[in-house]
Amino acid sequence: MGMYQHIREAWKKPDRNLQRARLIQWRKQPTTVRIERPTRLDRARSLGYKAKQGFIIVRQRVHRGGRMREQFDGGRRSKHFRHRKVLKKNYQQVAEERASRKYVNCEALNSYWVGQDGKSYWYEIILIDRSHPNILRNPTLSGVARKRGRAERGLTSAGRKARGLRHKGIGAEKMRPSNRANARQAK
Repeated sequence: MGMYQHIREAWKKPDRNLQRARLIQWRKQPTTVRIERPTRLDRARSLGYKAKQGFIIVRQRVHRGGRMREQFDGGRRSKHFRHRKVLKKNYQQVAEERASRKYVNCEALNSYWVGQDGKSYWYEIILIDRSHPNILRNPTLSGVARKRGRAERGLTSAGRKARGLRHKGIGAEKMRPSNRANARQAK
């Protein structure tokens, strides 16, 4: 087995004491924290991370437990009386959006789970600097960097999952290019 396989196997059954110590430390930190190197090197490398300039790793905390609707002032629509807000987004996509909003000059490449407790999820987001020469030289990454607002438009892996684009073929005919576009084509 190679080094990355050993790391992957270690994350399947993590050391509880180490994980507990990490979570205690992470709870005290701010919601968005830039870190030097990825916590899960195998996962980061498989999602496109390279240890060179132009790549930024950010740990993002997201609160668990559904999203509550804000209090409304006027109107009596039935939709308003639902307490919980129903979003077609997963927590990972929300974390990517918040990290990319914090780092304006960067674009979210991908993200992965690193921990959770009763209150929060933690994800590490791989960001690429849109104007860095290392990124612009690479044809694949320069194409990704040119697409502004990838996390907000659901173009990352977590966003594509929320949009139902992980499935192809029978049962997924109306998913592409989007539900709305497919409904408009039928007219």
